[in-house]
Amino acid sequence: MNPEDRYYSTEHEWVLANEDKTLYIGITEYAQEELGDLVFVEMPTVGTVVESMGKLGEVESVKSVSDIYCPISGKVIEINQEAVQSPEIINEDPYGKGWLVRLDPSNPEDLNQLMSASEYETFLESLGH
Repeated sequence: MNPEDRYYSTEHEWVLANEDKTLYIGITEYAQEELGDLVFVEMPTVGTVVESMGKLGEVESVKSVSDIYCPISGKVIEINQEAVQSPEIINEDPYGKGWLVRLDPSNPEDLNQLMSASEYETFLESLGH
């Protein structure tokens, strides 16, 4: 089940808004299941400005290498070093300890362009999941 307190993209990333207006971004349970066991994570450096749906980084699993897209424009202000050093935590806890970056959004209203948890569930059903 996907947490109700997040927004979701069609590329299977989630966004969690913080009280300080920053955003945590990670990949969904569905994404980590499809990828399989993650062995490598590459994220941008702090200070990088990323465009909405621009490449944020990539993850490598035993099956493949996949790009991670940023669901909203902004500046990277923190990287989850624990996830970079131990990618398996993304598989184990994608909505908690497995977050990827914290972002200072360019336009917080862009969150409204993303899906709610129930809309994301419907989207997954349309994919046959």
